Amino acid sequence: MSKEKLRIAVQKSGRLYEDSIKILKDAGISIDNGKEQLKASSRNFPLEVMYLRNGDIPQYLRDGVVDVAIIGENVLIEKGQDIIQGEKLGFSKCRVSMAVPKSFKYSGIKDLDGMKIATSYPNTVNAFLAEKGISADLHIINGSVEIAPNIGLADAICDIVSSGSTLFKNGLKEVEVMLKSEAVLAISPKISSERKGILEKLQFRLKSVLNARTSKYILLNAPNERLDDIIKLLPGMRSPTVLPLAEEGWSSVHTVINEERFWEVIDELKNYGAEGILVAPIEKMVI
Repeated sequence: MSKEKLRIAVQKSGRLYEDSIKILKDAGISIDNGKEQLKASSRNFPLEVMYLRNGDIPQYLRDGVVDVAIIGENVLIEKGQDIIQGEKLGFSKCRVSMAVPKSFKYSGIKDLDGMKIATSYPNTVNAFLAEKGISADLHIINGSVEIAPNIGLADAICDIVSSGSTLFKNGLKEVEVMLKSEAVLAISPKISSERKGILEKLQFRLKSVLNARTSKYILLNAPNERLDDIIKLLPGMRSPTVLPLAEEGWSSVHTVINEERFWEVIDELKNYGAEGILVAPIEKMVI
């Protein structure tokens, strides 16, 4: 029996760490990690977890020190465009954006020409500005980029933005969204064929969790004369399950709907006479 383990890197602290551990747990993977540990193993899946700085992970993937990683898409775009990107994981969503002081009357991208821009994403910014035909002087900062305009270090900044509250607190406004990002599963170009087999099992589990997170299980009572209309509205994974009720002329309909269409579908169901609509979360969904 093989003793090979898939080596996965996750950020060692912060929101990305918490969400990464949660999705692994939801995929049925138990990790024995103590406080301040930099490496831990799963007791029920051939997986070894390494807790690393987010910005260091692309190089570890490139060198084959780890086989896969849960990392922000924005970091891969900045530091690891040669690394294979697997599944998008649906959490740690943010934007990489340009921001200027609130007092600056921004009229368009041309206003950035000749500016001093502070950023932790020089490759991303250079590529964006080159595409737009803009020339700017970049000041590379690792840390609190938002303070740069206030201390006269830069005219504008480029940084990740989630809610925008940090920009607001520092007297800045978002003016250009360069890219949108979320956590992704990144794969080392040096992963071995044996570990690829373990990765496929991990990906299968993650997809089941992700499918469940974006879907709802719905049960309802439908008048038989509107059943065809309701079934057309609810295709489900293949087709809805329809069962006769004890009350003549009514049926029970069970199906799965995408969360994005949830309220739209509920409104239409009510228009078709559906009653007793129950909606339940799904823990796992294997397609």
